[in-house]
Amino acid sequence: MQLFVRDLTVIDFSYLCPIRGMVGESWIVDVLLDGGLDEQNMVLDFSKVKRTIKDTIDNVADHRLLIPTAYSEVRWQQQGDKVWMDFNSLKGDIHLACPAQAFALIPSEIIDFESVNTFLQKALREALPENVEGIALTLRNELHDTPFYHYSHGLRKHDGNCQRIAHGHRSPINIFENGIAAPHLDEYWAERWKDIYLATQEDVVPVGELSLSPQASINDESHYGFCYQAPQGEFQLAMPKSSCEVIPHDTTVELLAEFVANTLVAQSPEKTFKVIAYEGVGKGAISVKGPNV
Repeated sequence: MQLFVRDLTVIDFSYLCPIRGMVGESWIVDVLLDGGLDEQNMVLDFSKVKRTIKDTIDNVADHRLLIPTAYSEVRWQQQGDKVWMDFNSLKGDIHLACPAQAFALIPSEIIDFESVNTFLQKALREALPENVEGIALTLRNELHDTPFYHYSHGLRKHDGNCQRIAHGHRSPINIFENGIAAPHLDEYWAERWKDIYLATQEDVVPVGELSLSPQASINDESHYGFCYQAPQGEFQLAMPKSSCEVIPHDTTVELLAEFVANTLVAQSPEKTFKVIAYEGVGKGAISVKGPNV
């Protein structure tokens, strides 16, 4: 007997890519279970499917930075709960020093649907009851007919997992100029924030103040340093400047929508702009700015 749930959950995370550097992602998860019937004549109660599988996926991958540990240009070491990570990509070197829960270590050369699927299935097999004999996951992107971008960030003030300094989203954006859709502005922001790290000005520190691994041979000309203390611990990150945009405030989706709208009004003060900014799949914020607001 098989049981399926489509759109079970969305994994919002970032991963390290040898070509693209740090990439924010949002993947939709579908699940198919195969097994015998239990005493309730069910493979597994739908409420348990949603709770057990979603909780397991959230615990091991959601709002984490996924690391391809078989890639030749990655190094990490752990002491207690702290992990030091060094990664070399075509976009430049990336260095982190964070609590272990900020990472998910994927035994693969690259992060893709297949490698993450295998990683998640292993975690799920340990969490599901014995009558569930098989589990298949489908990981997929949301289909967009408008431009989108991949961004990573961290929210030091968040009391949940958004406080982790390197997690991200794959997000569309829709902009209206004086009430009319402006696809050229959608394209501009999608390109501006392609594979970007959106940082908060308050979190910027000289890279020399970071306690990174000895392999981190960087300077303030090439890299931004970011550091903050949050409830889960101290988070440190050094990113190539070419892959960053520093924002003068927090990078919540509410403030990102407002940042885009304010930027557009500053360029064209006689116009009114409506910005619909998404944070991953099916959620986001709207900001309207201009002389008629």
